[in-house]
Amino acid sequence: MQQFDLIIVGGGLAGASLAVALRDTPLRIALVEHQPPIRPEAWDARVYAISPANVGFLERIGAWKHLDAERMAPIRGMDIRGDAGGKLAFSAYDSGVDELGWILESSLMACEFWESAKRQGNLTLFCPARPQQLTFEPDAAVLSLGDGSVLAGRLLVGADGRDSWVRQAAGLTAVNVPYGEKGVVANLSTEKPHRHIARQWFRDDGVLAYLPLPGNRISIVWSTPDDHADELCALPAKTFCERVAAAGEHALGGLELLTPPVAFPLRLMRVPQTVAPHLALIGDAAHGIHPLSGHGINLGFQDAYELAALLAGAQPWQDIGNERFLQRYQRARREETALMQTTTDSLRRLFKESPPGLRTLRNLGLNATDRLPFVKNALVRYALGAF
Repeated sequence: MQQFDLIIVGGGLAGASLAVALRDTPLRIALVEHQPPIRPEAWDARVYAISPANVGFLERIGAWKHLDAERMAPIRGMDIRGDAGGKLAFSAYDSGVDELGWILESSLMACEFWESAKRQGNLTLFCPARPQQLTFEPDAAVLSLGDGSVLAGRLLVGADGRDSWVRQAAGLTAVNVPYGEKGVVANLSTEKPHRHIARQWFRDDGVLAYLPLPGNRISIVWSTPDDHADELCALPAKTFCERVAAAGEHALGGLELLTPPVAFPLRLMRVPQTVAPHLALIGDAAHGIHPLSGHGINLGFQDAYELAALLAGAQPWQDIGNERFLQRYQRARREETALMQTTTDSLRRLFKESPPGLRTLRNLGLNATDRLPFVKNALVRYALGAF
């Protein structure tokens, strides 16, 4: 049996960033992952909007400076359109900041974290490896791997995604609410420059977002009912581009497909208890939200930041697997996570449901907010600092 202070199951963005954030601590860390990240030959269809607060986290762990600047795009404005003439615009300049966020490919970050982890002196990589059995003893979590290896750690962190094996093996409940929707993602080139503006349309058939990539390129996320998502993914490339351009009011002119569309199911997931003796959950293993906010990975990075800070600050006599100790992490993350889940779910419901008069009211609300600069700036500054 191999002994560690910390075992992290899942080497994705949340798990790997947690490991890297603890590189200067005396903790002995094991990172378990079934396959290393791979950079696609072209553009990664999975991209994320990274908030300034999480850019700061990536800077502190030494990852940001190593990311390829030519594969990143700043967000300097946002243009949000309702389904009946409503409009709300945000500007980095008006808010007194350089950018509202950055758009990065998932694999770009994942590969950087992975390379950092491989060089990390206090970390042992188990890859390829799959967890097979998890048991808990009074002083440790014991993890058996498929190859027969057995690891014991004072704390085990589940960072293995929304269908978390760790969460299920530990018996922690996840409350899932399927939306009956899928997120269709693809990358496209644009006829007109996007000017680093992220665009979003609330439509009868879902929510469509244009996210700026370097050059005249965008990544789209179209959250739409299952049948419509499947129809979109089955379209010929030219027809798909025409559909996306029309849905986006031809804001960027004609579009050409760079990566084929793929769809993933959407659901709201709440995990009432994210810690237990010798166990903590982070990232998608701990929560799931609708992608219309673009903040899913930001919640995961903040999970990693809070847990890393707690573990790095632990005294030698403290048991990092003690449930009362770990509840500090759970309390620190509960409010922000619940707020983002409730906000995104409420926005989706607001534009999904159409009782008499609601369509007019919600679009009037967008227009009214757009005319109140102090309200807009307050919203922007909260988002910049909170996530």
